[in-house]
This record gives sequence, structure tokens and C-alpha cells, in this order.
Amino acid sequence: MSNWIEVVLARAWLRILRKALGLRTIVLPFHSLPAVGRMSVSSPFVMTSFKLLNAGKTYAQQIKPFNFLLSAHVRKLGYPIGVDPERFHLIAPFERDPKKWLAAPWIDEHTGQRYDVTTSNVRSGDIAELDTYGEVLAEYEYHEEFKCARPDGQPCDRQTVGILDRRHVRVGELHFIGKESNRLEEVEEGTIHDLERIYTEHPDAEREREVWLRNIVPRLKAMRLAGLQLLTGLSPATLKAARYGRMPHPKNRELLIKAIETESERHQGRSRK
Repeated sequence: MSNWIEVVLARAWLRILRKALGLRTIVLPFHSLPAVGRMSVSSPFVMTSFKLLNAGKTYAQQIKPFNFLLSAHVRKLGYPIGVDPERFHLIAPFERDPKKWLAAPWIDEHTGQRYDVTTSNVRSGDIAELDTYGEVLAEYEYHEEFKCARPDGQPCDRQTVGILDRRHVRVGELHFIGKESNRLEEVEEGTIHDLERIYTEHPDAEREREVWLRNIVPRLKAMRLAGLQLLTGLSPATLKAARYGRMPHPKNRELLIKAIETESERHQGRSRK
């Protein structure tokens, strides 16, 4: 299985490189297959989705904990009418034969409701449109590389080409978060779309003030008051209080930190010139 995946990835990358170099490319054999992934029944929440599908079947025929499942990738504009894209994820019993994927009993993990799927542009309110592997690869060719920077030092965008540099990481603040962050793998799998669901932040007021006084206030004092006001839209009184160490409310705090980051990026741009 792993050898097959390596062959597929190698052929996909070869096609991307040949296309970027202006060389002839061929359509890959899996281009039109629906883009599905493999996941496992790893929680009681997932099991409840198959309650109706398991009804009336023998234990051997039922979907059981830790069985493999198929996970569908729905197009951005391919969701059925009336569903919340952030809480909609289609799963189906595991099937090795790609020819049977579209006919599989696809179930919304959150509601247990069954849906028909297609890879065509039907624009039907009751049918979910799935990406194909070809579409996923085409999207990947132009995805933003968040870990890298353009030659001018700015973050990459979809049009960036050429040799990239690594972006530098600067620690701004420390935040205490709960175990829900262990579900980041589920975000990568596509089973969770809303990042807010996996973060539980535990505020530490004393530490926040310490970080503010140590890391933020000196940088605010180093900036011109007029420049801060232009970048944030805050009043001079609010800015002066922040520069003297008073903790603003979270919304203004975000504005001030963003202003510092903007000024830092401008300074880096001038130093390169």
C-alpha cells in the first residue's frame, strides 16, 4: 500500500514540475476519481453516525470501533442547500474499489443524514459535489506556502514563484490551551472545519500583563504617536495610556500588535533596499 502511494505522489509531483517548466504532461489515471481519504472510527461521536446503517445487521456486518472509513472532500460551492459547511462532513464504510465510491452510502457525520454525491457540476440542493483528485492537485499547484517567504521577505501568495526563503518565527505571546488542540490531525483530515472548536484557551491575566509590559510597551514607545494613530485609528489618549503600560481591552490590543507587526515589516523592507 505504501509503495502504491509513493508511486502516485511521485507521478503527481512529476506532472507539476513538467507543467511549471513548460514541458508536455499527461492526464494521470486517477485524475477523475472522487477525492476521498481514509480515516478510522476513533470516537463514539463517529459511531453514532452509523446507527441507522448498522440497524438490522449482524455484528460481523456492522461498522465497529477502529474500522476504516471513507472521508469525502466536498467542493467549496458543492454543499447541499441548508447545511452548515463548518459542520458538514461526509463519511462512508470503507471500500477499496474506486468505482464504487460514488455509490457508497455517504452519511453526514454531524446529523447522520444520508446524501448522494457526484463529481459533476449538477448544482442540486440535495446532492453533494465532491472534488476529484485532479482538482485537488490543480489547487495544490497554486496553494500558499505559509512556511516560506517571497524574495522580498513577504509571506507567499498563490502567485509566488521561484526560490523561496524560510519565514522567521518571532514569539509574541504565550497562551495556555487545552487538550482539544490534540484534534489538529482531524482538521488536517477534513473532519473538523471550524478551528474554534478545537481550541480552549485558559487566560492568565498576570502573565498577559507581564508579556505586554516586556514585549509590547517598549515597541509602542519606539513608534511615533501619529504613526500609531494612523495604523490603529485609536485616540491619542488611548495610545498614550497603552504606552505607559495600561492594558487595553482585547480588540484594541489586537490593533496595537498588528500595528507593531506592520511597522516591523516596513522596516525590514527598507533595510533590504
